[in-house]
Amino acid sequence: MSTDRIIAFVMAGGEGAGLQPLTAARSTPSVPFGARYQIIDFVLSNLVNSQIRTTYLLVQYKSQALIEHVRKGWTISPLLSDQFITVVPPQMHSGANWFQGTADAVHQNLNLIEEHAPDYVVVFGADHVYRMDVRQMIEFHKMRQADVTIAALPVPLASAHDFGVIGASEDGRIEAFQEKPERPFPMPGRPDTAYASMGNYVFDAKALVQTLQAAQRAGQTDFGRHVLPQMLASNHRLYAYDFTRNEIPGVKPYEERAYWRDVGTIDAYFAANKDVLGAEPRFDAFNPQWPIYSGNYQGPAARVLGGEIRNSLLGAATVVHEDTLILDSIIRREAVIEEDVVLDECIIMDYVRVCRGARLKRAVVGRNTIIRPDTRIGYDLAADRKRYTVSPGGVTVVASPPIGFYAREGHGKGHGYDA
Repeated sequence: MSTDRIIAFVMAGGEGAGLQPLTAARSTPSVPFGARYQIIDFVLSNLVNSQIRTTYLLVQYKSQALIEHVRKGWTISPLLSDQFITVVPPQMHSGANWFQGTADAVHQNLNLIEEHAPDYVVVFGADHVYRMDVRQMIEFHKMRQADVTIAALPVPLASAHDFGVIGASEDGRIEAFQEKPERPFPMPGRPDTAYASMGNYVFDAKALVQTLQAAQRAGQTDFGRHVLPQMLASNHRLYAYDFTRNEIPGVKPYEERAYWRDVGTIDAYFAANKDVLGAEPRFDAFNPQWPIYSGNYQGPAARVLGGEIRNSLLGAATVVHEDTLILDSIIRREAVIEEDVVLDECIIMDYVRVCRGARLKRAVVGRNTIIRPDTRIGYDLAADRKRYTVSPGGVTVVASPPIGFYAREGHGKGHGYDA
């Protein structure tokens, strides 16, 4: 096994404006995904499976839900001092400022790099659903003696304008950057494809420290907009790592090769949840050779008392009553689906009760919500927009009740909110 010293910073402070109202009380990384995960679980699982176990989560906005999830589900080994995942809020060592950008967030924690004296520093985002062996990217970085390596995903040239685009030579050496360009650079030998930055970086530790110190003096706060273009201009060695070359054991033949999704909008989040459904899903969450870890919930199994369920996932302690029809849906833990309910392409969060006779289609229901009897959601989007949030793609989102609602109304958890 490699003796390289590696530490990871996970950028987990995103405000999550594109996922409102799901992020009204939590940051994007702590938004639930599938029947039992949170979005943060994917990057942390990738790091742990890659034998990178010194990880700092840099948090900022609405971080309490994420902190609690990490505390309950991500204790690695208290006996080994260099194996941990811990949350770091803004330390304000250089002033009374929150993190001003991704580079500033790492700069505010240079003391942690000095403490560990690593050879390499991994800086990854926390808002994506994917599997990745980070060690393979690090080996690519070492072989090219790079100062920084950027994970890159080939995307159709026609849709590359939505990404930061990398111009690179055939060996991966980066020659230019474009930020959401009208005319993206094509990949060498692939005129219909462009390299999109995934926002995941491997740095030579010394080069990172020197660069961040210079960036701080120049008032540069963001890796993508400021630091990396400046490193390129100053003749540092920057390389693009082709994510499609990353090999993960246990991936099934029917899965989408190099599956990676940025789930920062309601429509992208909804589509990615649907990708885990089916007999041959695009992304199969079950892979014993590269598991996705999460919190160890100790509740009972789901109970199905009757009805018809097709192509759906049920979380622990969920109860489904008789005469229900559930199609292409995800129901998380401790939800109650009463009699004569129809759910069609829905995501039902934790502790939700859907009452008798309700009909929901292409809807996301926030946790702790009660859907009143005979409610109709998703069938008349014009009417839905008056009460809920409707995405550009036609997904209706029912927000969770406001904090403190139950106490004001005299109800316990899971009761008292009429959607």
